Amino acid sequence: MFRLLAAGLLACSLAAHAQQYDLVLRNGYVIDPKNNVDAKLDVAIRDGKIAAIEPSIPASAAKQSVDIAGLYLTPGLVDIHVHVFTGLRHNAWGNGDLSVPADVMCIPNGVTTAADAGSSGWRDFAEFRRRVLDTSKTRLFAFVNIVGAGMANNDDAAEQNEHDMDLDALSKVIAENRDVVVGIKTAHWQQPNFISVRKAVEAGTRNHLPVMVDFGWFDNKSYEEMIATILRPGDISTHVFRMPAPLLGPDGKPAPYMLDARRRGIKFDVGHGGGSFNFALAEPMVKGGFFPDSISTDLHVGSATGVMLNLPNVMSKMLALGIPFAEVIRESTTNPATEIGHPELGQIAVGSVADIAVLRVDHGQFGYSDLAGGKVNGTERIVPEMTIRNGRVVFDLDARTAVPWREGHLKYSTR
Repeated sequence: MFRLLAAGLLACSLAAHAQQYDLVLRNGYVIDPKNNVDAKLDVAIRDGKIAAIEPSIPASAAKQSVDIAGLYLTPGLVDIHVHVFTGLRHNAWGNGDLSVPADVMCIPNGVTTAADAGSSGWRDFAEFRRRVLDTSKTRLFAFVNIVGAGMANNDDAAEQNEHDMDLDALSKVIAENRDVVVGIKTAHWQQPNFISVRKAVEAGTRNHLPVMVDFGWFDNKSYEEMIATILRPGDISTHVFRMPAPLLGPDGKPAPYMLDARRRGIKFDVGHGGGSFNFALAEPMVKGGFFPDSISTDLHVGSATGVMLNLPNVMSKMLALGIPFAEVIRESTTNPATEIGHPELGQIAVGSVADIAVLRVDHGQFGYSDLAGGKVNGTERIVPEMTIRNGRVVFDLDARTAVPWREGHLKYSTR
């Protein structure tokens, strides 16, 4: 009897030892542009980190094994233009009538990291952090608005108040929140000058941070002047395909000043949104070889319920315009992670955090719309199947991690 008991304990001990990983994703196709990985591989996770990447890892080596044959395994998607401050003021980006809860729109869409693009200014950043940044399952960062009051609606005078651009107060907030602040945002500036942009760049230089510019109005100042003479390498121009920016030359190809700006290190972000994406710009720019540096949503109530929908849908539009799949993944993972100063994210490498998106690519006939009602046809659609955040499965569309309920010896409440 003692020998049987000892043998059983030894078998259990050996089995536990053999299960050196918490989770293994098997038979998927790994695309990791940062590390030039594009191959069928298994990925194992332990303690929230990538522990192994091998051609074959036995299912028995992990406490849980998930077969993802036929699916793509990519770094967790990184969306650097969202609005998720569900907070304080009516009819403002710092509230639920315009912003959306991060986890509702990020986690189910493969997005493990997002950056709020200036919903909050220095005046209410502490509340934004308390309510949202510190409580979200999604890894959240923030661009702080150059205007202390943050983003209101486009008609609000608060965003046009240059006297609320207090660089000392802003810098103090940045210093107190260095772990989450990734840049400075200027948006919706309607005046015929560049005061908000220059102030944002001054704050960026002072605090060693990039600036994201939502230029917005192109009819009373020069986009070319801003790109060529004000923005610094590493600064981000979002809404790059918003009309009527003069991105194209007389020959219909990308304007030389855009090519020069890219060579200088200016970054161009999609920022689709509810009014900032048009095929009349996007298609000729892409066909001319000018791909965006990063693909983002400008997520808010209007865009999430409109033709933007979610990040995989915007990525699918980029596919339909002719950007190769691996490059679309680069522009949705490692590129945006690097733009916000976190190059350790947006990759699948041994030792890196286990933030992973498992994606399905459907093939067929699909239509995609822009904000003017224009349409392009595509043959591929990206669908999120599973999201892993910090080593844990937090979204599982087809219940791959579940067991048949009649056979799983599950504990169901009877009361």
